[in-house]
Amino acid sequence: MTSTSHELLAGATAELAPEPHANPLVPLVAEGRADRAALAALALEQCRIIPADRRSFLHLAARAADAELPACADFFGVLAEGESVALDRLGPLLAACGSDEDAVAAYVPTAGCQAYPAYVAWLALNAEPADAVLALTANFAAWGGYCADLATALRGRYGFSDEACGFFDFFAGPAPDLDRAVLAALQEGLDLERLTPAAALRQGRLLQDYEAMFWTSLAARA
Repeated sequence: MTSTSHELLAGATAELAPEPHANPLVPLVAEGRADRAALAALALEQCRIIPADRRSFLHLAARAADAELPACADFFGVLAEGESVALDRLGPLLAACGSDEDAVAAYVPTAGCQAYPAYVAWLALNAEPADAVLALTANFAAWGGYCADLATALRGRYGFSDEACGFFDFFAGPAPDLDRAVLAALQEGLDLERLTPAAALRQGRLLQDYEAMFWTSLAARA
């Protein structure tokens, strides 16, 4: 029986779910034991990650359009728009962490934190667009859960305001437009035989590994 986009996404998300202890930072934040320097580093790393990912998604949108995959192009366009929103919400988080413009300019990013966006850029140049849709989306479920936990802990343990937590709230909240876009993109890839689940899962596993490096690198500062 031919897979549907719902079945494909559910299976990939389950298969690529991270191990329970893959993120050593979030439990420390949840307990109020993480140093604020680690929280500042998280925000400062995102200053580099978000613009890079946005450019990668725009490139994937353009490649998908050239490949006559309009639903995939729409999906990556929605992702790029989301990165713009996230970037707007980063300022209050930086301020709450005590990081000003000088701190942003002087910050030296770490390889462990920047490996993820580097691989997203690789996907933008090399992956089949429909495969990248599945690989990225299967990874987003874990990221959204982490953001929800961080938003709760930063309010309760560190006294961050709603505005300061807006960055994490954005990624933790419902995204009906993105949900519709991803299912349409995956179904397009299936219908046109332009999606290779095995390749997408390999890419998704690397994304999960690189995300684990991100959290581990930050936890070393906690």
